[in-house]
Formats: sequence, structure tokens, C-alpha cells
Amino acid sequence: HVQLVESGGGSVQAGGSLTLSCTGYGNLLEVNCMGWFRQVPGKEREGVASIEKNGSITYAASVKGRFTISQDNSKNTLYLQMNSVKSEDAGIYTCAAIWGRRGSCGTDSNDYNYWGQGTQVTVS
Repeated sequence: HVQLVESGGGSVQAGGSLTLSCTGYGNLLEVNCMGWFRQVPGKEREGVASIEKNGSITYAASVKGRFTISQDNSKNTLYLQMNSVKSEDAGIYTCAAIWGRRGSCGTDSNDYNYWGQGTQVTVS
């Protein structure tokens, strides 16, 4: 029903900024929530931020004040602006969607039923 494609990953210096994008394709009308998650080898996937269809936003404590999630519905694109990047922000960032369901829109990966392939963020 939905395909999510991330872009914008790469290498960033500690203290620098990077913007990730996630473009959605398919039946997006039933998407009620979008989120960003990250994972490093050996660790569990961590929810970073989420944005509900009505604009309600949730951030993980570790990124609050540094990262900004936003969406441009005209472009079917979700963004994650990462500022003041730290070494612990490195990982594979994946966007995800909750399709066809209403209710929880947070950083619990179990709530999401569509996932992108991920984009690598390296911090030097």
C-alpha cells in the first residue's frame, strides 16, 4: 500500500547539522502517523521522533531540542532536521508509517506497519 524512501544520510561532524528526508508513495491518505527511528548494531531500534496527521509531535528525550521533525504534505515528504549532532546520534535512520490505524503515534516501533529501507548517518 505504501512505499517509503529515505535520503539525506551521510557523514556529519559532531556539532554539525544534517537533514534526512523520507518520501512516501502509494495510498498515503490512510497514513495517520509518521516516525523516524534509528538503530546501531547490537542495540535495539530507538524511536527518535513522530508526527501525527493532526501535527502532534513527539520526541525522544535524547534528541529533544536538537532534532526537528516536519512534513510537507504537498511533496509527500517527511523530514528530520538534525542539529548539534553528537557521536551517539550515529546509526541507520529509518522512517516508518502507521497506515490504516488511529490511536498511538509515538516512538514505539510496534505501532508502525510500513518501513523504509533506512539511510546511514555517520558522525565524525
